[in-house]
Amino acid sequence: MMATKKEKTADPAAIKPTGFGRIRSTLRLLYHSSAPGAQRFQFAVLVVDLVIIAFFIATPLLRDNDAFLWIDYSIAALLALDLIARALASTDIWRWLRQMPVILDIFILATLLAPIWLVNLGFLRILRLWTLTRTATFWRPLRKRELGLYQEPVQAVINLLVFLFVVTGFVYTAFANRGDDGGISGYIDALYFTVATVTTTGFGDITLPGTWGKLASIIIMITGISLFVRLAQSIFRPAKVHFPCPQCGLSKHEPDAVHCKACGHILNIPDSGSG
Repeated sequence: MMATKKEKTADPAAIKPTGFGRIRSTLRLLYHSSAPGAQRFQFAVLVVDLVIIAFFIATPLLRDNDAFLWIDYSIAALLALDLIARALASTDIWRWLRQMPVILDIFILATLLAPIWLVNLGFLRILRLWTLTRTATFWRPLRKRELGLYQEPVQAVINLLVFLFVVTGFVYTAFANRGDDGGISGYIDALYFTVATVTTTGFGDITLPGTWGKLASIIIMITGISLFVRLAQSIFRPAKVHFPCPQCGLSKHEPDAVHCKACGHILNIPDSGSG
């Protein structure tokens, strides 16, 4: 009876996982572990992601190339494999699927699989850069190299870049080649107009026609100014480290803080220069 009871209360972790379970465990380690091998894998994935984002930025200039569709479908296959692997690496797939970055990645995959039918939404692929910065894989190398203090400025720069390229794609898709004086005749014109509008320079040599063009310009200016203010705040505001207080949970503190400024609890923030 005693042996039977011990067998029933055996540690579930001692039970060897099945083949599918081993695959999920391996992927979980590769995507979330800090082991040297996992970090090399995460760095390789990050490099591939950055190459894919570079393709998204250059898409308007490459669309007429004969090899465009082959590259497009190849990137779709890579993104699909990455999504499947990340799904298997998650502990709760349905919860993972409800996350906004994952939803955007699935939408981006749809634009890659149907580039002809969803050509007008292709400019939203640059949102892949935003979803990438919402993963630990992107920031872990920065923290390992003692650059974690620059996370907020880097995030602000990325948000601004994503906004610029999304707006550029929208302007190019919605207003290009309409034959209006001062209109958009190419992708570079759209980028030029976006930067001039966001910075409120307003040269006036390129404008968006009609009432909708004026409304779009107003929205671009207001949003662009907000992102510039956010960028300035993140650069000039004193840098803080992410270290949750054990008592009240406040997550941001000065690098040399000894006590939590919210509850006074004694902190033990690791010294970034201690190796």
